[in-house]
Amino acid sequence: MSKRNESKRAASPAIYLVAAILAAIAGFGTVYVSFAPSDNGSGKPEASGAGSGTATGPLAGLNKGPMVPLVIRPKPLDLPAFTFAGADGEPESLADFSGKIVLLNIWATWCVPCREEMPALDKLETKLGGKDFEVVAVNVDKGGSEKAATFLKETGATQLALYTDPSGKLFSTLKTVGMPTTLIIDRQGKEIARLAGPTDWASAEAIAVIEAAIAADSADAS
Repeated sequence: MSKRNESKRAASPAIYLVAAILAAIAGFGTVYVSFAPSDNGSGKPEASGAGSGTATGPLAGLNKGPMVPLVIRPKPLDLPAFTFAGADGEPESLADFSGKIVLLNIWATWCVPCREEMPALDKLETKLGGKDFEVVAVNVDKGGSEKAATFLKETGATQLALYTDPSGKLFSTLKTVGMPTTLIIDRQGKEIARLAGPTDWASAEAIAVIEAAIAADSADAS
């Protein structure tokens, strides 16, 4: 056997390994798209962040800076029914927040990006929280609410109410594929935007997005 053929044979496993890694990465992208809820149930690609040119409505053009990953829905998206627990352990649902813009954040104590993001969520609630808006950060850990309460205390999140998901179903019900995931929900309980991954929710760009959502729904109600 020639040295050239030996070299080719030795290189083959490495080539196959690289091909397998690339295929796995491509497969993950496919899973993300197929698990993300579509805007109209057709399964077509949804409007994405900056540069998509398809976003409409009051949030259009506001996905810039830290908000670049924000997926703005071309039209409000109906959400499946779901519940979570309040600090008293009693079940709550989006109906309990009717009339408010809700920033629904799904997080876990073992999620490092969630820990980094939590102070910004607390600052956003401090600045804009009230009759028109609330940050609803729902913890999906199993085993009770003690760990979640400790986590909020450790991160200095003094303005966020304690919400948990004892059912363990919220993550799959909302078709999230990672944590943290955040949904912006209008006063009628419909999703108008979604952001997968952490971001600076206390930034000027994030505040502009929430203020635009509040102003638009206020105008519609008047």
